[in-house]
Amino acid sequence: MVTLETLQDDIYHGSHQTYQCDRPINLYSTSLCQGLVTQADAGHQLHVLEIAKRQEAIRVRICKDDYLGWITATAVSELTPTSQIFEAPILTRPQIQARLPQVIAFAHTAMAVPNQYQWGGAVPPHYDCSGLVQSAFAAAGILLPRDSYQQEDFTEHIEQSELQSGDLVFFGTPKRTTHVALYIGDGRYIHSSGKDKGRNGIGIDSLTDLSEPVSASYHALLRCFGRVTQSYQPTQGR
Repeated sequence: MVTLETLQDDIYHGSHQTYQCDRPINLYSTSLCQGLVTQADAGHQLHVLEIAKRQEAIRVRICKDDYLGWITATAVSELTPTSQIFEAPILTRPQIQARLPQVIAFAHTAMAVPNQYQWGGAVPPHYDCSGLVQSAFAAAGILLPRDSYQQEDFTEHIEQSELQSGDLVFFGTPKRTTHVALYIGDGRYIHSSGKDKGRNGIGIDSLTDLSEPVSASYHALLRCFGRVTQSYQPTQGR
């Protein structure tokens, strides 16, 4: 079983041991382990970066998307050392396009399960907007960055007239994207939206029929559109 002593030894010797999650693990924004920022699902791999001075939290990096966060000391028991080196898939646009039906099917399946919006949610059944999009693409073997603004930067900008099923729709302010949805055709998109102006979970809204309040609310925040043309390649490795 992995212990704090194991991790301390790993850090001290700079061995860059890879650990695999035995179950979903929450990652937080600070060493106080408050403010969920993302989740690493069972089977995901992590690198340990540092241990907080009071040993109540461990800073880690998720291998598949380079995402940083803190896990609780008690979560250490849910990690297993692995000799397997994470290798991100390299995909062409035609290969990605062929997998987009799987991406959309995942989102529909996630919607069919009782769920609610969860800030930082990236594992079933409760997702945030970018967690749903990232997980849907990952289910088809396509890696994306974690946050909505990162996903916007990662995609190829397209015009609304060019939208195809599987493209991404971004919402926010003129300065930054704060929400992302998956376009599914016929002017519709599927997304996980919050309580304030959304559905508190996964639902389908429209870019064209604004008679529904949620669609109208998000249309007022419409920012841009993007197309996934590659699979994310992590910059941090062993």
